[in-house]
Amino acid sequence: MTMSFIESQDAFADALLHPGRPLPLGITTARGVADSSRFAVYSNNVYVGLTTALGQRFPITKRLVGSDFFAGMARAYAADHKPASPLIMHYGDDFPDFIAAFPPAATLAYLPDVARIEAAWTRAYHAADRLPLTVTAFAGMAPERLAEAALVPHPSARLIQSDFPAGAIWSAHQGKTLAPVAGRQAEAVLVVRPAMHVEVHIIPPRDAAFVALLLDGATIVEAAQAAFAAAPDFDFGSAFVGLLGLGAFSAFEPIEGNLP
Repeated sequence: MTMSFIESQDAFADALLHPGRPLPLGITTARGVADSSRFAVYSNNVYVGLTTALGQRFPITKRLVGSDFFAGMARAYAADHKPASPLIMHYGDDFPDFIAAFPPAATLAYLPDVARIEAAWTRAYHAADRLPLTVTAFAGMAPERLAEAALVPHPSARLIQSDFPAGAIWSAHQGKTLAPVAGRQAEAVLVVRPAMHVEVHIIPPRDAAFVALLLDGATIVEAAQAAFAAAPDFDFGSAFVGLLGLGAFSAFEPIEGNLP
C-alpha cells in the first residue's frame, strides 16, 4: 500500500514519539534496510531534545517535583504533543494544562499555576517590544472619556489567577536558597516585560478583578464597577496608577458609540 506524503509524515511522527510502535513503511538506511534500532536512537534523541526544552522553560516546576518525576511527566507530555512551531522556545505552551490533568501530579494542586507563571514568563520574554502607556498620556483627559475607554494590554502582559500562593512559590525559588512561603492564600500574578527585563508582580487581591477585566478588553468603568462589587475596599486610583506604573498596557482606545 502506497501512502501519501502527508500520511507518511504522520506515520513517521507517530512512530517517533511512540517507541513501541512498528517502524513506518519506507523508513530505511542508505542501504535500503529497515533498522528499528537506529530509528530508536533517533527517537530517543528527539525525546531528549523535547524534554530538555521543557526543563529549561519550566525550571521551577522541575525543581518542585524533582528531576526524575519531571522527566517522566515531560516524556508523557511529549508523547502526545508534537511541537507546533519550529521555534522550540514555544514548545510547552499547554504544558501547565497537561500537568493539571496528569494523575501523578494530582496532589500538587498548585503546580499547574506555577507552570503557568513560567510559561507566561517565556512568552513575555519573546513578546513584541512596545512602549508602555504612562499616566501622562491621560493628562487633561475628561473623566468621562477616561472611564469609557479601554486599555490595550502590553504584548507581554499575562495575568495568572491561582487558588494558591503560586506567585510566592515562584518567587521563593528564584535564589539559590529556598525562601519560606507564608500562608496558603490565593494570588493573582501579573507577568509583563515593559522594558528589557521580565517582571513578575503579585497583585493585591482586591485589584484582581479590575486587572483581569481590563486585560480582557473591558472599559475602565466596567472593570472598576466589577472590582468594587468583588471587593468594597477596592481603591480605583491606586490600582489604575499602579497598573500603569507596572507597564501592563501599551495604549488606550475609545469604545465606539460611548465617546463623543
